Amino acid sequence: MNNHLTLYRRRLIPDECIPLANDTILYADEKLLITKWITLKPRSDFHHGYSCYYLDKGFKISRFYKEDGTLVYWYCDIISHAFEAEDKLIITDLLADVIVYPDGFVQVMDLDELCSAREDGLITVDEFFLAVKRLGALLDIVYSGHLEEFARPLLEKEAAS
Repeated sequence: MNNHLTLYRRRLIPDECIPLANDTILYADEKLLITKWITLKPRSDFHHGYSCYYLDKGFKISRFYKEDGTLVYWYCDIISHAFEAEDKLIITDLLADVIVYPDGFVQVMDLDELCSAREDGLITVDEFFLAVKRLGALLDIVYSGHLEEFARPLLEKEAAS
């Protein structure tokens, strides 16, 4: 994978594609991308984090932190990706999310947005089913207690940076 990769986040709701200018790529290969980042705009609920993109599996596992380094939660996105050019990687947020809080509470988010995106023609039927299948695979990892084990590459890069 190109060392001079520019990463973009594409959202469906609202429709936008923006460069992730505050992200630093810590590792990249054909299947895995690990970044550290600070928020694009100042926020009171979190400040920075680390993300592990499983390009081959279609999800991103992130750890969100407050400015003082306190873990807020694990935040997992269902994604797809495409290279627009050799050095431009676009990550599309497929709307469904999973949050895992430090106490172990799991919250599935934005399934209503996923359904709305399908109803409004923002995603195809195939993309809708792909997102649901990826969500199911991610929830299997979470509910089986293997999230941290699965996110080991992220945790290793986080410890090293």
